[in-house]
Amino acid sequence: MGLSLARRFMIIGLLLVSTIAQAQNKKVDSLKAQLKIHKLNDSTKVNLLYYLAFAHFQSDSYLTQTYLEKADRLNKELDYPKGKAKVFYLKGILENRKSNYNKSLDFFKQALAIDRSIDNLDGMAANYTAFGITYYDLSQYGEAIVFYNKAYETYKKIGNKREQATLLINMGNVYSEIGKYEEAVENYKKALVQSEALNDQDGVSFVHSNMANVYKVQGNFPLAIDYYNRALAYDRKTKDTLGMAIVLNDLGAVYSSIKKPEKALVLHGQSLDFSLKKGNKRLVAANNSNIGNIYSAKKEYVKALAYYQHSLNASQEIGDLKQIAICFNNIGAVNLSLGHSKKAQQNFLRAKEIAENTNIKNILAISQVSISEAFFMENEYKKALLYAKSGYHTSKELDVLETQKKALGLLAKIYERTKNYKKALESHQKFKVLNDSLFNKENIEKVARLEYEYKYKQALDSASIRELKLTKTVMTTSNDLQRTKQNYLWAIIGILVISILSGSLVFYQKYKNVKIKNQNIITEQRLLRSQMTPHFIFNSLSVLQGMILNKEEKKSITYLSKFSKLLRLVLENSRDKIVPLIQELDAIDNYMILQNLGAKPPYDYSLVVDENININLFLVPPMLIQPFIENAIEHAFSINQEHRGIEVHLSFKDKKLSCAITDNGIGIDAISNKINTKKKSLATTITSERLNLLAKDFNMPGFVYVEDRKKCNEQGTKVTLIIPYKIIKNS
Repeated sequence: MGLSLARRFMIIGLLLVSTIAQAQNKKVDSLKAQLKIHKLNDSTKVNLLYYLAFAHFQSDSYLTQTYLEKADRLNKELDYPKGKAKVFYLKGILENRKSNYNKSLDFFKQALAIDRSIDNLDGMAANYTAFGITYYDLSQYGEAIVFYNKAYETYKKIGNKREQATLLINMGNVYSEIGKYEEAVENYKKALVQSEALNDQDGVSFVHSNMANVYKVQGNFPLAIDYYNRALAYDRKTKDTLGMAIVLNDLGAVYSSIKKPEKALVLHGQSLDFSLKKGNKRLVAANNSNIGNIYSAKKEYVKALAYYQHSLNASQEIGDLKQIAICFNNIGAVNLSLGHSKKAQQNFLRAKEIAENTNIKNILAISQVSISEAFFMENEYKKALLYAKSGYHTSKELDVLETQKKALGLLAKIYERTKNYKKALESHQKFKVLNDSLFNKENIEKVARLEYEYKYKQALDSASIRELKLTKTVMTTSNDLQRTKQNYLWAIIGILVISILSGSLVFYQKYKNVKIKNQNIITEQRLLRSQMTPHFIFNSLSVLQGMILNKEEKKSITYLSKFSKLLRLVLENSRDKIVPLIQELDAIDNYMILQNLGAKPPYDYSLVVDENININLFLVPPMLIQPFIENAIEHAFSINQEHRGIEVHLSFKDKKLSCAITDNGIGIDAISNKINTKKKSLATTITSERLNLLAKDFNMPGFVYVEDRKKCNEQGTKVTLIIPYKIIKNS
């Protein structure tokens, strides 16, 4: 994904020239004509030379150097600091394009020092951005974010919205790289809105390219292809050969993923030609790696290893840590296919170490699952299990389905080998959900076999226990009869009576537990049905239909995506007794985003979590909070109310996890008196019932309290939930 960042320099550099050359589409001939007319050796001439150098840097390195040297000589004659800074800046860009990152940083430092000395905010912002891009290319993502933020704040002071959009794209790329896809998409969407408002087609193209990268990683290949083609059309229109090379490489990777290797090879071949002509080693490395993947899939391992080695050499030469980690994973995978598990393991471990140090979580997840495969091949099941679990949790955190599926398939095999058939079955059932060929014969047979083996083992164990008890009873009775001692007989009778009573008590206790669990399940099912009501689904589909009829294509795609994700989250959460708090909050966020897409006016929604709550460590019962938010949306506000606010606040005090849902509507007392709301809300009744059961199960308080805010001289309703919870230890 980072490859598209190199294109961002085009936007930055154009802003540093004088007003004579600020229009991006000015023809080079026009600039040459102006330069010919302009006889004075002054700052204007420096800017013309600089802009001519910049105009040629993507297509003709010789002319770029020629104009740059002329500008540099004139700068020294005039002692023109702003011009000197521009020259250093463009030299830095040229070195970055060649992947000479250390030289690039040196030039940017010199440019930044000059711009600071003359308080040139435009130049400072451009250099901050250049630092961010270069650190990104070096996989130093923390440093990249720091400089992007500095650039963003500086452009904000200047009032340059176009470059603010650029910085949003760049920050989105960093978040995407470290697996924070929600944050990435959020930044891209903001950038797209700004770019469209400015009619900045260049910016729109960049957003399309980077959105496609996110969809590719998440496995949404049709959307990825669509967005890549939009970006490619623009690059062809503007004759941006490096941009075309980047998009062609990404498109090739997508076609490889959807099992179209011949199409992928053609695309990678075109991209590699452009990359070699441009001397972009980073892109050369990426294409070699992707071509290696195609040959590996075709089981042509010698060719695959050769391409991977080319990629590794180029990546090490420029210090591209991300691509180095990818290469080690790929080389390891080939060795694993060839049965060389030890060699494979060494490569996977090197990739894992790099991914951990650079916080590239998607590569880390692949490395963890691959290490597990190597240990599995060596029959070291404990180690294999450890890494498979780590890989599954990392990929689940990122919502990367392909790696999750691979991890679950591997877990099923490990549990099966270790005869833990119950967990093998559970893992394979989860694997089924993620697998496209969900109902194929192979899966059905495998699940049936796992079910049979698990049930057979249960029956066998139960039979063995009964046989042992019976044998003991027979032997005891036989000995007693032989001894003919009445006191022994009475003792046995006493023991049997006590055993029967004890067994009855145990049975009764188990019966009570089962009854409580059944009540819990019934309550949860009722809550689920009341939460995602047909009324809500019907309204959502009606809103979607309206968007489609109004030809709001982008908005309808966003709405449908959010709606499907919300449904998936609800269904997933409904299967589990407890879920991470972060997962519950994600479902609430998606619900509110979906509501606001169709709401006029939108709700002013906020979610506040106190600092002493680690949302990754707290485990809570799912779907407790959302019904009250839905209740507020449906009943809390009058029709003409303009400002409609809903706040969710989670706090943790005195070992109690509390959630307050507050609105600024008409208040619960007024709602209760309304003619159309005589029917009591199911959310309060069912959740109260469910919390009573959960309180017993978790052995801690759990209840719901609803009050009108007029008691506090405020408007609206406040619902307070005391939520039973568990905390993950040793995390």
